[in-house]
Amino acid sequence: MEGKMSLSSNMKASHDVEGARKEDTSLEDYGFGYVGDGNAVHRQEFTSGASMYAKLQRFAGRFGVEQRGIERVPSDERTDSSMSQVGTLWFSANMVVSSFAIGALARPVFQLGFVDSALTIVFINLLGIMPVCFFSTFGPRFGLRQMVLSRFWFGFYGVKLIAIFNILACMGWSAVNVIVGAQFFHAVNGNVPGWAGILVIAVATLIICTFGYRIVHLYEKWSWVPMFIIFLIVLGTFAHSGEFNSLLPLESGPAEAGGVLSFAASVFGFATGWTSYAADYTVYQPVGRPRRSIFLWTFAGLFVSLCFTELLGAAVATAMATNDAYLEAYNDAHIGGLLAQVLVPTLGRFGEFCVVLLGLSIIGNNCPNIYSVSLSLQVLSEHTQRVPRFVWTLVGTAVYVAVAIPGYANFEDALESFMLVIGYWLAIYEGVSLTEHFVFRRGSLTNYAPETYTDPKRLPPGFAAITAFCVGVAGAVLGMAQKWFTGPIGALCGAPPYGGDVGFELAFSFAALSYLVLRTIERGYFGR
Repeated sequence: MEGKMSLSSNMKASHDVEGARKEDTSLEDYGFGYVGDGNAVHRQEFTSGASMYAKLQRFAGRFGVEQRGIERVPSDERTDSSMSQVGTLWFSANMVVSSFAIGALARPVFQLGFVDSALTIVFINLLGIMPVCFFSTFGPRFGLRQMVLSRFWFGFYGVKLIAIFNILACMGWSAVNVIVGAQFFHAVNGNVPGWAGILVIAVATLIICTFGYRIVHLYEKWSWVPMFIIFLIVLGTFAHSGEFNSLLPLESGPAEAGGVLSFAASVFGFATGWTSYAADYTVYQPVGRPRRSIFLWTFAGLFVSLCFTELLGAAVATAMATNDAYLEAYNDAHIGGLLAQVLVPTLGRFGEFCVVLLGLSIIGNNCPNIYSVSLSLQVLSEHTQRVPRFVWTLVGTAVYVAVAIPGYANFEDALESFMLVIGYWLAIYEGVSLTEHFVFRRGSLTNYAPETYTDPKRLPPGFAAITAFCVGVAGAVLGMAQKWFTGPIGALCGAPPYGGDVGFELAFSFAALSYLVLRTIERGYFGR
């Protein structure tokens, strides 16, 4: 660059978008304090110039593809007028068989009855979604994606580690989800190969996510409707079968405590897993949108869908305690077999049709994963940011499909175990970010300077955050209780040999407390 230039001339020949910043120091009062639009990038800047980047963006723009990646959205382009779609996005993303499967784990894996499962589902979901709702309110205020916002907590360079974990989570869970969806197709027609089901779901998800924010929201605005109807059919059919078993009275003792703790870890991990994407889906909301409205719409979309599907899953799973047909169906084909056992004997071909549609619900669950993974990839370096978002969407899809196809037959259980383990990182992420916000920034958005998101020298150094992250990992290891490893503290929280999982609690606590000390020292030394 030849120096600081005005917005109209601030372009490199290679069209380095991060270099094309808006040096506008004007401030506007939106009712919550004065916020400038510094370093925001207007949409026309993505197509300016003769570079390959600009040519790709111009080509994509002809088809209505979103051209913006992690660059800050200027306030005059935050024009998403629909408030309800904040809620419908999360409602659709969780009105899926993946969340039903979480609830169904209660009986066969954790040996819980319906009442203790239901109490765990309601209260743990209430806790797990709070960070998602909270960080969603940052999008309209700052116009920054969640991983970019994380620079204010982990530093410009430290956030790259967080982005790597988010990339692993996005692509790993996408692979697990498409395997589950393909199993639904196979449960209806044994001649359908696993790779075919995986490709159907993956290609549909890719098309939606390539077009970006607007089409993702449009799809999620309506995709919940057929899935909700089918789940109501599942509910009515199962209730009419008389197979529901409340498994009362409740159990007690170490085995029950360990089962509840471990089931709670699964429920919490699924609910809070959206935290690292939260602001990605509100950055185009008007800057003056009330934070309470964003919070409540997000809360409603998450809480209602998660509780409904997981409670239904837990109820259906109780039939495995007394009906061998349900247990055999689950053992043979997992969740697809269980739902087929509910629907097909009673409804015949229509039941099979419902099972296929439930398999397609995975598209709604994977859309946030694949849209957000492209943004996380851009955070890794200046070079990856110069690759358009929609290209990374294609690359991410290719990678998780390449993992899912062999995983369908060979290592699904190992892949799912790996994803459950890396899920602990979210508790560490929340421990650091919430401590930074509420303690060191005193819970006020006015203590952020969003225009500095590209300047490492004006962001936290990140040493405290990364060290606290490592301390949080130690807490997770001490408290986890997985099939292949049980930490020493986790072993004390239930009956042998698996104990009870307190990995999330310890990961959050260790990270938050160590960050509190380390960040105090870091601020004193670096002054930022």
